[in-house]
Amino acid sequence: MSRRIGYASHVQDLAAERRAAAARERRAARKAARAAAPPPERDPVYDGLSLADLRDARAGLGAEETRVSYWLRIIQERLDGLRAEQPDVVRVDLARALRDAHGSIRRLAALDARPVDDVAPLPDLAEIWARRVDRTDATALARLERDLGAAERALAAYRQEVHRRADLFTVELIARYREQPQLALQILPSDPRRRHRGR
Repeated sequence: MSRRIGYASHVQDLAAERRAAAARERRAARKAARAAAPPPERDPVYDGLSLADLRDARAGLGAEETRVSYWLRIIQERLDGLRAEQPDVVRVDLARALRDAHGSIRRLAALDARPVDDVAPLPDLAEIWARRVDRTDATALARLERDLGAAERALAAYRQEVHRRADLFTVELIARYREQPQLALQILPSDPRRRHRGR
């Protein structure tokens, strides 16, 4: 029994290492793409947004990315456990957190001036993650593994879209700072000593 648990843990560790390596490669690729890109230009889509609006929207996308990464990790852990033939552990608090995924498209629409018609809605993550199946039912197990895999791919695609849109906000901010360098001063913290001397 201990050997089986040790093997399952090894499988999960390998899966986690592969995901971490893939995440590092994605970050390096995005960094390289930004370095090779031409100077950023203004996008008329964002003409109606102030600098504060742009920063707030980018921060909102950062929060959304954190949320999606959390969902993705939960789904991947269930999938890894299923493949390693570990017993299912379903916690209601995580299922509740996964239900929040239904609002993802609405949040993306609220954060960005661009349409979200081409962004696929996420599946019912709470139902998939919390689904209980008989371990002796090969058909049900295969269906759960298939649905967990599809949810994992959908979450990864959605997170990539969130990254892409956050990068667009970053490009717009840089373009505005290039046009008017003094705008960058607005993001610097004020000096409390200067405020004190001015009294």
